[in-house]
Amino acid sequence: MHVTHLSLADFRSYARAEVPLDPGVTAFVGPNGQGKTNLVEAVGYLATLGSHRVASDAPLVRMGADRAIIRAQVRQGERQQLVELELNPGRSNRARINRSSQVRPRDVLGIVRTVLFAPEDLALVKGDPGERRRFLDELITARSPRMAGVRADYERVLKQRNTLLKSAALARRHGARRGAPAARADAGPGADLSTLDVWDQHLARAGAELLAQRLDLVAAIQPLADKAYEQLAPGGGPLALEYRPSAPGEAHTREDLYAQLMAALADARKQEIERGVTLVGPHRDELLLKLGQLPAKGYASHGESWSYALALRLASYDLLRAEGNEPVLVLDDVFAELDARRRERLAELVAPGEQVLVTAAVDDDVPHVLSGARYAVADGTVERL
Repeated sequence: MHVTHLSLADFRSYARAEVPLDPGVTAFVGPNGQGKTNLVEAVGYLATLGSHRVASDAPLVRMGADRAIIRAQVRQGERQQLVELELNPGRSNRARINRSSQVRPRDVLGIVRTVLFAPEDLALVKGDPGERRRFLDELITARSPRMAGVRADYERVLKQRNTLLKSAALARRHGARRGAPAARADAGPGADLSTLDVWDQHLARAGAELLAQRLDLVAAIQPLADKAYEQLAPGGGPLALEYRPSAPGEAHTREDLYAQLMAALADARKQEIERGVTLVGPHRDELLLKLGQLPAKGYASHGESWSYALALRLASYDLLRAEGNEPVLVLDDVFAELDARRRERLAELVAPGEQVLVTAAVDDDVPHVLSGARYAVADGTVERL
């Protein structure tokens, strides 16, 4: 799969941009702050419905514009598709596939697939657990686009359940100040928790599906990540991934995971009501990254952390390619962050990709093995050299 043409309207710094793309390597070269990353960010947004740089859509719309449009022509084998997203901050985004307007944004997931390397990837190793959960969930959705719906359902139920628990916590505190009788463990004074059991079931059902997919993914990516780390830093491993659920247990089937989550929710109910927040579920789980016998976070050097993050991305690429749909590889200002040895090793590993998009401040930052098309990016223009 590769993108043959990228069109932008009022996206980031671009009022308009038309960029034809070829298979193989394409490098966008220009000084910092000129819009190189904006181009690959747009491709990544089509693949994930999100940016690797910001959490909301508002910064993606050019100043003074009401909306932004990302459009891409995509070829997979002999099949071509035109996919378009219209970003409307504060309102619902819109999507079109082959000019049809009768699709939801998440229906475009799977048409474009990317694996993106960026300086922000260091947070996979050094950041908080949310960074690693996001990594897993985006890769899960790339493997199975229907999981976008499961993730949305889980977030919706979690929000509703937290609202109910917060109301109960506030009611308990209010009742305590007024000298109300002590409340039962499963209810707060003046709070209606009659629907909490129903929300528990919904949370556990969606959570079990998400948890099952994460466990399957960790098992699949573990050997690939270990292999990639050895290629990047020979003799520096071994590397290990350990998934730690907030609901303890050894279950693996969806039904057993559902029962495990329900039991954990029941055990945590009193504490959840006291604190007003859901304490059990995939949103509280952790992916522990280990290098040798020690956690990578806090023990790995800067170079080792970089190699670890790159190994996770390379493993993602190998997994998606093995499952039959080779993704677009995006290397956003990565080579400037690496020493010469890691730079050359990474370039050799990704060079055979069907489509590789690279950004760099200067042409010398792009290793020679990544020869291909070059674009100069400056002052909001993209010109092929």
